[in-house]
Amino acid sequence: MAKGYIFKILAHASLGKMFEAVKTVHERSGKSRIATFFDMLYCAKKYGAGYYDYQIFAFYNLNKEQRATYVTRLISKKFNTFMNDYDYAHFLENKDEFNKLYKDYIGREFVQLQEASREEVEKFCSSREYIFCKMQDLECGHGCERIKTSDYKSFDELYKYLTDKGFCTLEDNIQQHEALSKLYPNAVNSMRIITVLDKDGVPHVLYIVQKMGLGGSIIDNNCLFAPVDPETGKIMYPAHSGDTLKGIIYTEHPDTHVKLQGYTIPFVKEAVQMVLKAATITPQIRYVGWDVATTPNGPAIIEGNTYCAHDFWQLPPHTPDGIGMLPKIKKYVPEFFEGKIK
Repeated sequence: MAKGYIFKILAHASLGKMFEAVKTVHERSGKSRIATFFDMLYCAKKYGAGYYDYQIFAFYNLNKEQRATYVTRLISKKFNTFMNDYDYAHFLENKDEFNKLYKDYIGREFVQLQEASREEVEKFCSSREYIFCKMQDLECGHGCERIKTSDYKSFDELYKYLTDKGFCTLEDNIQQHEALSKLYPNAVNSMRIITVLDKDGVPHVLYIVQKMGLGGSIIDNNCLFAPVDPETGKIMYPAHSGDTLKGIIYTEHPDTHVKLQGYTIPFVKEAVQMVLKAATITPQIRYVGWDVATTPNGPAIIEGNTYCAHDFWQLPPHTPDGIGMLPKIKKYVPEFFEGKIK
């Protein structure tokens, strides 16, 4: 790792949070707090692992060879920067631009509030029981609302609410496949599919997780998730809490009591083929996390995330061999490792 990184960790770390991580690791592993603290510092220097990395990836249970396979916080930042030219990120982050550019893959009608006339917005809303509203440059469901049009006494009242809130895009409310509603009915439960483009522009899928809502949430982010086999569509392991620090494992969905491991998600192969095509549209962004809904008629892309989190695809219940994602990344993007990680 970069010389001096350990000092940057200490300079910018919240010591209170770090000691809380030490306490959590001590409680989970039984290892002494002093030994844990110094091992955290060693992993920060050697592997670029923050204290949260150390905790959520259970580095305390891994040997040196296993630790060296993980995408840690520092490596994740470097990889995102290496793969993506953020001058082009607006094509995915700006909801209006995204819907225009990827219209063949989103599987729903939409209207852009700032560009459409009042009459066009009224026509769109009047023919729909629900509309899904998005903010311009936010990702991961932030700022989104699902609105029932009949809850408003008049279109004037609805239009005022939409414009006052500053929504940019109004979309059809996605109808998900009954198999996904069985898992959790109150949100569109999307897959997060990670793609990379190799140096020749050929797309590859790194990983798939099925996200699920929880406890009445209308979005599926930060609730729970589990890896999906890209060939069979089956959920491979028990689910993990969306807050990865909590380390909660779910063998069944706590709201619907559906057993998760072995549950089949429809249209996974079709979803893979869809994102592989979509990944080539903006080749300057080589590393994307796609949120993909499963509708009765097939997959539909919700959005593409240009900065991919590194935690949810390397967690202990999903890595029984203790091997992280670096070997798979090296298979497709070997040039990243040529002097980039030391």
